[in-house]
Amino acid sequence: MSHHRDRIEAYFASCGEGTAEEIAAHFTPDAVIYDTNIKPMVGASVIGASWVKVRDRWGGARWIVDTCVSDGDAAAIEWSMTGTDPGSGGPFVFRGSEHYRMVDGRIAEIRQYWTFDPDRLDTGLLGWDYTG
Repeated sequence: MSHHRDRIEAYFASCGEGTAEEIAAHFTPDAVIYDTNIKPMVGASVIGASWVKVRDRWGGARWIVDTCVSDGDAAAIEWSMTGTDPGSGGPFVFRGSEHYRMVDGRIAEIRQYWTFDPDRLDTGLLGWDYTG
């Protein structure tokens, strides 16, 4: 397992269970997360606080790394996030892809690609067999 995957999995575990400070510790102080659905999150402390809010909004959301490839200071992953719809109380899964830039073993940048559709929370690749 790559050291980048280890860091990303530890970061995801913190997002699911940790404090804002524990999440922030995975990032460089000036880290940035770019996203296809929201404005950039800038700074480790902002990122940590933001993920605690996301987790709470989606009923104790949890993230897992489905696949990871890395090269030098970069890594790319596919991920799944499970949560609970606050409206219906039903479970859902978001899926997406992220590209990481690492500096001295910590996350300096993430570029997140995923689709948020409030009318259909189970999102991912159209036609892909996630069960197989």
